[in-house]
Amino acid sequence: MKLSVIVPVYNEADTVAELIDRVLAVELGPTEREIIVVNDGSTDGTRKVLERIQAQHAAEVRVYHHEKNRGKGAAVRTGLDHASGDVVITQDADLEYDPQEYPHLLALFDDPEVQAVYGSRNLRKNPRSSWTFYWGGRLVSWAANLLYGSDLTDEATGYKLLRTDLMRDLNLESEGFEFCPEVTGKLLRRGIEIHEVPISYRPRGLEEGKKIGWRDGLQALVTLLKYRFGRDEDRSFNGREDAG
Repeated sequence: MKLSVIVPVYNEADTVAELIDRVLAVELGPTEREIIVVNDGSTDGTRKVLERIQAQHAAEVRVYHHEKNRGKGAAVRTGLDHASGDVVITQDADLEYDPQEYPHLLALFDDPEVQAVYGSRNLRKNPRSSWTFYWGGRLVSWAANLLYGSDLTDEATGYKLLRTDLMRDLNLESEGFEFCPEVTGKLLRRGIEIHEVPISYRPRGLEEGKKIGWRDGLQALVTLLKYRFGRDEDRSFNGREDAG
């Protein structure tokens, strides 16, 4: 198996080098790894940091640049265009998520029937940045479960792992943070089971640079509705049809 780690980056000059070091330090056994970093129009010196990282780790790290900020979804889609792995994981650059969780998340893919795995922050006791963020995330998960008949505990997690051919077949469209509910909605509408694994989480606050806000929560709800009642072509994968 080969893992493609897609790292969307926007103004993370203070954290991205440490994040890449943490990803490189993960012991994956026989699993190959590639790290695809997409600099989404950063203006804080991130580009220079990434150029240094790429020069130091050319065998495993590739860096691509957006000339202007487009959003997380656009950065992930650019990374996906260049991914050569069997499985893709999304990895934020802000150090909230621990790459040492990779082996636990990847283990489920030993079963060829498993197509999608989410790392759940709510299946393990973790600190919270604020009650607003916590309950906002739980609300989005509740809405996804209500709309699609699922049983997710953490729809908004940053750790989403999909088989690469499936992720490409989703025909992702999102530019911003609505990337997460788009993936979830399209998977569930196709009847694809999303497996959850407990993960650790170290949240940062707005004063530390957290970028997601309440408007993104509203957009997530709109996106879940959009793909629940959207186009019929979102309903199948390799000939399988959604039962709902």
